[in-house]
Amino acid sequence: MQRREFLQEGFTIIPGVLSDAECDQLSLLARSYGDPGSRRLLKQDWCTDLAETVRSNPEVTTLIPADYVAVQCTYFEKSVSTNWLVTVHQDLSIPVEIRVDHPDLSGWSEKEGSLYVQPPIGLLQELVAIRLHLDMCGDDDGPLRVVPGSHLLGRISPGAAPLVRADRGEVVCPMRRGSVMVMRPLLLHASSKAKGASKRRVLHFLFGPRSLPYGLRWQDAA
Repeated sequence: MQRREFLQEGFTIIPGVLSDAECDQLSLLARSYGDPGSRRLLKQDWCTDLAETVRSNPEVTTLIPADYVAVQCTYFEKSVSTNWLVTVHQDLSIPVEIRVDHPDLSGWSEKEGSLYVQPPIGLLQELVAIRLHLDMCGDDDGPLRVVPGSHLLGRISPGAAPLVRADRGEVVCPMRRGSVMVMRPLLLHASSKAKGASKRRVLHFLFGPRSLPYGLRWQDAA
């Protein structure tokens, strides 16, 4: 059921992947890496261990090819004091070790000392993201809003994204503590500012094939 939903809708939610005690411990570890967050957590041993723990969950493991590796982990912490909104978009960039000049590679950028590129659509369609929630995330906490099935439409321009959302509608995704959302990065998604007094802390993992085309190499792989 969840695999079918993931393939057709571009996302699925799996509850109870981690316990409250595990979330408490992870909140302390992740919080030390910056405010409102960091993209470089995969360099930490605890984070690579966590990637394996999450992917080995019986329901999660059916959604990630066995030969895939974790290539990034980003920590987000949203609250009333550290707040932002995210307009509807797709995640199009991946972290790589070196720059390779090729007409199929575009949008080169640098964030937190890391190099990012937008690869061809074929590679983006293969990637799997896992969002692990360390807190309850209700309607007032800036939950993710997604456009079901939009990952099947290929690369969508920023100007067309709101039109696709208006045509297809969006789903608000409140999350329980310790649950994960497994999603395709090409799925159109957005989030509002937090309005409540709680925090919305998320560890966002990206998984992909071990080898990349064009001579590219992942910056990190675990």
